This record gives sequence, structure tokens and C-alpha cells, in this order.
Amino acid sequence: MEKPPFKQTQVCGLWTMKERLGTGGFGHVYLYQHQETSEKIALKLCRLELNVKNKDRWSREIQIMKKLNHLNVVTARDVPEEMKHISLNDLPLLAMEYCSRGDLRKLLSKPENCCGLKESEVLSLLNDVGSGIQYLHANKIIHRDLKPENIVLQDINGKLVHKIIDLGYAKDLDQGSLCTSFVGTLQYLAPELFESKPYTVTVDYWSFGTMVFECSCGFRPFLHNLQPVQWTSKVRNKGPKDIMAVEDMNGEVRFSTHLPYPNNLSRTLLEPLESLLQLMLKWDPVQRGGAANPDTKQPQCFALLDQILNMKVVHILNMTTTQVHSFLLSPEEGLHSLQQRIEVETKIEHLNQELLQETGVMLDPRKPAAQCFDFLLALRWDSYIVYLFDKSLTKYSGPFTARALPESVNFIGAEPSSVQHKPHQIQESDVFMFSAVESQA
Repeated sequence: MEKPPFKQTQVCGLWTMKERLGTGGFGHVYLYQHQETSEKIALKLCRLELNVKNKDRWSREIQIMKKLNHLNVVTARDVPEEMKHISLNDLPLLAMEYCSRGDLRKLLSKPENCCGLKESEVLSLLNDVGSGIQYLHANKIIHRDLKPENIVLQDINGKLVHKIIDLGYAKDLDQGSLCTSFVGTLQYLAPELFESKPYTVTVDYWSFGTMVFECSCGFRPFLHNLQPVQWTSKVRNKGPKDIMAVEDMNGEVRFSTHLPYPNNLSRTLLEPLESLLQLMLKWDPVQRGGAANPDTKQPQCFALLDQILNMKVVHILNMTTTQVHSFLLSPEEGLHSLQQRIEVETKIEHLNQELLQETGVMLDPRKPAAQCFDFLLALRWDSYIVYLFDKSLTKYSGPFTARALPESVNFIGAEPSSVQHKPHQIQESDVFMFSAVESQA
């Protein structure tokens, strides 16, 4: 059983310890709050029993943290003078900004996210973590231990912001562009790290791609039920564009170049996101991420990421069928052009289309189609729906569009006794059926 913190650390001058936030490889993280200002900081204390190598890593983490300044990397703070005496050894303390919304693992563990996060949440993650990784690499730092537990969430002016934490395993590239030693979290490690091969920044691409895949559909991409030592031998010969390997309900390993269904992503986003994952999850570390632009030096994967984040996609809910249609808008596309595309997909003539924003405001035919986003400019990628009504109808009586059943649901219906050891498939099926019923209500 783990020992409770020393009593003398409960109160340090005007700072009071509120709770222990977590435990890492090097030490414990505690939340302290100032009694007068209510300011909160996260304080990381190094464990007593660290060996010399890990003590060096601890010191390196503090050195790295103090020189970084980016919205998507957690910020180091000055250790309050009255706290400096509580160190358990001769190593310095690390004070950081407190992120009150927990970590990405906590979000992924919610039952409603077992099939992946909402599209808006996936886009926000892509933007924030992608920006943080590029900042670290621009400062010649490889994180080496990217995982959901090392992504924390902070509410800033009503926006949820992702921040990278725990740089204890980070490697400064000034010490050599190729690194050969590592001890970290196995499930998100790039393949070359299992064999102690030299590696570069592309190990972070693999870890990032693994997280993005998990956030998109609810589980890791390659035989997620197996330990890495087991799955690497089975996945080693995957195709260059394969982004997933799963055991089907009969125990056979199947590869795919596509994200699995069910997920919460629109058809418009799926294809470019799959292309991004195909770049980030290449087995060959030299090819991973794609070639760098000779002018900007930006790897292909981050150029594609920028394109995805700049996409303007409008989601149209057809109230006559309850089906959602997604359209990628060109920069200057007019509303009439969008209505013609809607007519092709829904068979509702553009003269009979009535388009309402969530606020109840009717779209103005004189303005560009981008007016769909006008009232959401401050909310980044929050979900937005435009409601489509058919003015030629006085009532909607169906038929309403049924959601396609995922393979797991069909299999459970046919072979219910075969899935007793597959809890994720059962949970996936439960959430899918509940969501389907909810959407029809």
C-alpha cells in the first residue's frame, strides 16, 4: 500500500494541499491552493528511491519545462518560497499550471466515448496536440512518451484546450539526432523502440497517430487486446497504408486502410483523416510522416493536418429522413450552390428547401454558404447543425433512415455466446443501440 504524504506538506505557509493528482514514473503530483488568492498549482515531488539515471531524467524534465512557452504544453511555474523545504531529497521541485479538466484517458474512459469522441473533440485534439508536438520538435525535443495520460485538459475562456505534460522521458536533440535508450509506456511506442534501434522525431508521429486513432473509434489501432511484444510480430508485415489490425469474431487477424465503424466522424472528414493516419502509422520510421517540404521543412503529415483543420464542413440534418449530410464548402461558395448539392443528395428541390441554423435563424440566400459558421467563430470546432425542412410537405411521416449496423452488433445477434470474452464489442454494441434509439426519439 502506498504511503500517505507527510503531514508537514499539508500546509506550506498560505498554500494548502488539496489532493494528490497522480503518480508518475518519477514522483507524485499534488494540487496546492493559495488560501488568500485561491490560485492553484500542481506540484511534482520526486520520489526518494530514484536511481542516478532517473534523477538525471528528473533534472532534465525541469530544465526542459522551464525553457518552454506554448499554449499546448503545460507551463512551468516558480516554486513558492514556502514550499521549497518539502522536497523529500536534494532534487528540486517542479511547479506547473493546474489543469482542472483531468486527462485525455479520463475522457476516453467515459462509456459514451467507447466508439470514439465527437468529431469536434477529435478536431480540437488534432489542432492542440499537433501544435504542441510541432513546437517541441522545433525546439529540438522528442517527447517519447505521448499517451492519453500525458494529455491534460484545461478550460480557457470557455474553450477546452489540450496540453502536453510529463517530459520526463523527453530527449533533447542537441545531444544527438539519433537516440537509442528508452523506458516508457509500451502501448503507444513506435515499433523501432522495442528493438532499441536508433530513432528520431518520427517516434512521436507514431504515438500521436495511435492516440488520434483511439480518439476516433475508441480503441488502439493494432491488436489492442495484446501486449506490444505479441502484436509487433503479427503487424510487422502490414501494408504501408494499413492503419488497423484487429482479430475478427472468429479470431483471424484482419488489416484495414480505413477507420472502423461505428465512429462519430462525418464522411467528409474520414478520408483525409485516414490519409493522415496512413502517414503517421507507417512501420518504416524513415517513411513515417511523409517527405518534408523543401521550403518549409514541414513533414507531409503536418501539412495534411493543416489542410484538415482548415476544412469548412457544414452538417445538414434532413428533418424528413433524420439523416445527416456533410458538405465541404469552398471558400467563396454561395448558398445557391450548396442548395444544389443538397438537392442531389436529398432529392428536395432547392426552391422547397428551408435551412435554419441552430439559433432558429434562416440562412440568407444573398450571403455565402459560410454564413453557417458565423455564430460559431469563437467556438472553434464545436458541433454545428443546419436543419433542412421541405416546404412542400405539411408533415413528415418517414420513412426515416436507419443507421447501418456495425459488424459487432450483427455478430452478437447471431452468436451471443461467442462474445463473452470481448467486453469492448459488447459495450460498443450497447452504446450503438442506445444512440440509435436516442436519435430516433
